[in-house]
Amino acid sequence: MKQMISYLTVLLTLCACTAAYNPLEAYEQLTPATRLDTPEALANPDFAPADIARGKYMVGLLGCGSCHTNGALVGIPNSAQLLAGSDTGIAYTNPFVVSNPGVVYPANLTPDMQTGLGSWSVQDIVTMLQTGVDKHSGQTLPVMPWPSYANIEAADALAIASYLKSLPAVQHKVPANVRPGQRASSPFVHFGVYQSKD
Repeated sequence: MKQMISYLTVLLTLCACTAAYNPLEAYEQLTPATRLDTPEALANPDFAPADIARGKYMVGLLGCGSCHTNGALVGIPNSAQLLAGSDTGIAYTNPFVVSNPGVVYPANLTPDMQTGLGSWSVQDIVTMLQTGVDKHSGQTLPVMPWPSYANIEAADALAIASYLKSLPAVQHKVPANVRPGQRASSPFVHFGVYQSKD
């Protein structure tokens, strides 16, 4: 018994001396900004004021600005770039497993012709909302929560598209998305769902 106690004492001492692995050691805790004011739309004769107002409400309700506003993902949203895209990306593969995860940079949702949705039709936006398929790449967006939006009523999807097309255009080119294995040159965050192994 005395030998067993000595063995346990040595084992506990060794365990106390060994630094535990912390996969978050190279990461900083951030508090994203989730409550943002949606920008005012411009008077636009192509869209009914009621649709624009409904779209503004829906965009606020769905929290689009939480990802698509520069700085919001790291807790310092830039009010001049509301819905104009983010320079901070979102990793869609696990950075704790792969050192260079795939990263998506949330797009500019304003109607800027060069950097935003200016060349998109209302139907293009509705399709993207309900299927997650990006008009430019023809690929499903891996981070956008489009499965949650797939059942949005047609009138609400049209209202969201009308609102986005009615916003003041903000020129803001976001970084290009990064494939898994490539090194990201712009910062990113990671959201994930984890299950306990116990």
